[in-house]
Amino acid sequence: MSWLRALKETARSGLSVERRRLEPVIAARGALGLALVVGFSLALFGPAVAASSAFGAFQAAIATFQRSWRPRPTLALASGASLAVSTFLGYLTGAHTVLFLALLLLWTFLSGLAWAAGPTAGIIASSNVAIMLVTVTLPTSVATAAGHAAVIFAGGVVQAALVVLLPVRRWGAQRDALADALAAEADYARRLRHDPVAPFDPVPLMTARNAAAVTPRQARTRPAELHGARGLAERIRPVLASLADPAVGVPEEGPERARVRELLGAAGEVLDAAAHAIRHGEPVTLPPPALAALRTPDTGAILRGPSRRAALRLAALLGDVVETAEPRTEPTEVRTEPTGAEHGPHRPRPTLVGLAPVVLAKVRAELRPDSPVLRHAVRVSAVTAAGYLLGGRLPFGHGYWAPMASVMVMRPDFSQTYARAVARFGGTLVGVALATAVVQSAHPGAYLSAALAVVCAFGMYLLMRTGYAAAQVFVSAYVVFLLGMAGAGLGQTVRDRVLLTLLGGLLAMLSYAVYPAWETPRLRGRLADWLAAVGAYAAVVSARYADPAGPASPDVREALLRTRTARVAWQEAVARATHEPVRHRGLSHAAVEQAEHALAEFGRVAMLLEAHLPERGAPPVPAAAALAESLRRSTERGAKEVRERREPHWDDLRETVTAWSAAPPDHFLLAKGAVLLLGCLEELTTALTESRRRR
Repeated sequence: MSWLRALKETARSGLSVERRRLEPVIAARGALGLALVVGFSLALFGPAVAASSAFGAFQAAIATFQRSWRPRPTLALASGASLAVSTFLGYLTGAHTVLFLALLLLWTFLSGLAWAAGPTAGIIASSNVAIMLVTVTLPTSVATAAGHAAVIFAGGVVQAALVVLLPVRRWGAQRDALADALAAEADYARRLRHDPVAPFDPVPLMTARNAAAVTPRQARTRPAELHGARGLAERIRPVLASLADPAVGVPEEGPERARVRELLGAAGEVLDAAAHAIRHGEPVTLPPPALAALRTPDTGAILRGPSRRAALRLAALLGDVVETAEPRTEPTEVRTEPTGAEHGPHRPRPTLVGLAPVVLAKVRAELRPDSPVLRHAVRVSAVTAAGYLLGGRLPFGHGYWAPMASVMVMRPDFSQTYARAVARFGGTLVGVALATAVVQSAHPGAYLSAALAVVCAFGMYLLMRTGYAAAQVFVSAYVVFLLGMAGAGLGQTVRDRVLLTLLGGLLAMLSYAVYPAWETPRLRGRLADWLAAVGAYAAVVSARYADPAGPASPDVREALLRTRTARVAWQEAVARATHEPVRHRGLSHAAVEQAEHALAEFGRVAMLLEAHLPERGAPPVPAAAALAESLRRSTERGAKEVRERREPHWDDLRETVTAWSAAPPDHFLLAKGAVLLLGCLEELTTALTESRRRR
């Protein structure tokens, strides 16, 4: 993609407004906390302290909106405390340009590394740096700086208290995650009616798994219906695929296929009903036609063998889902899920203190030259320092608007950085123009300015998930009214603020062009990681036929989770690479699509084999050990060849399949599955070979 086209695409993305469900009650709660903090501080301490407290409460409320499964009060307190520390340290060094610049470089570098811990930590850390640039200009002594830090933390405390005292849809995020997983299964069942080999996106199941991890305090109050449905959804997916796939034995047409379609449709309706009940905390209402389809005795007369077992297993699992989804009032049983277990009711989530070693390990893993997170940390610290120096040199006054814009728009990947830079400039242009016009024409006093700031904050909280540009209009106006309340920045014009914001955005965009971290050249590595993970999953599944350990084998579960992680990493890399202004090095767009299809199909066949794992103690299939070993060797070697830009070969697996053609193992699916797995790998070779020829 050319630079011109990339800029055009990212600009359109940044200025777009999405249709999202608005949450006015939650937005009003955040605005109420801000109003309480500002009003109290303004009445007792004056406009300058009120401005500091407002920034603390404003940022703490934003933290509670982030996509995180931690308790919202914890996020608010962490945001308020970190911003208070940032502001106090910033003021201590603010009078000395060199010291403050050193602190700014260190703080922004650490905020860049915070992205290794996840987007929530990265956003909070970046916002702390941006707000610090403003708040350090408000105090006049060390004592007042300490007071400002205290009221900033108090703002976080107030927002945390409101979350506890005025709960809105308790456990709503976890309910939505679990309901989305069941709804995805329902959609999958309906698609299998028309496409027996339809793909399935595992992201909803992964999101539900992340949401299921809770702290000890959360585990004591978690609703009972949020316990076991996720594990059941995990088990239903391979059963659905097994029931629909012609490789298991049901012809593509005829009475058996008609019965399978009827069962899949009924499963979709039952799963949708369970999803609705969990999302809203209501009893499950099952449609009578779906119940009739699942309970009819015709299944045993029409279906035979593996398909009949899959149908009976599906009916039992759906019954368990319905029973689990019913709201209950008994106390929650707290038990810790062992490592690798699939269906334990409590997946432990470490506390913030216990999370520190994990975060440090992730940060250390990113301290390598080719790490996108490290490159982002270097870029954001250099750009913020340059923006601070340039903003101070320009004759506009209040030059912090430039570095504030830079640190807020910069992200570890190209598309988000450029899209947010365009969105911030457009939103700032509108928001600052409107707010400055109000300030200069109406000359509002401190209390009216505070009220206008609260209104703008409410607008931002309400629209922050609909698009960065829409939210930025209210953020810019909020800052203008707040600084106007404190008597700061009154002489700054719309032109000054917009030009400084433009400078910050241009510096951010230029930094990515000078010191990029392109995802495109790493696509082969991501593909190789996925190939190695899915190959290991297929090998572990095959080995369980030679050494039966039951369907709930922990090593199979762990291998499946690694496969999903690698697949999502590949998909995210492709999404980022799509908008990058660089050529695909060795992988064309067609090759990306064909390779993704091949590995997704490989994973689906492995999932079919998992769906029919023998029970513990069942007679082993000795030939499966050879299949497992050939899969392991072939995919490990193939992943290495993909990374080295060579044509992958699958000789070990091909020899096993050829040997089985004369004397296949005594299992209805194993030999057929081996042939399908080899075909998927050969399709991958074709995709990569044709890509090399096009170069």
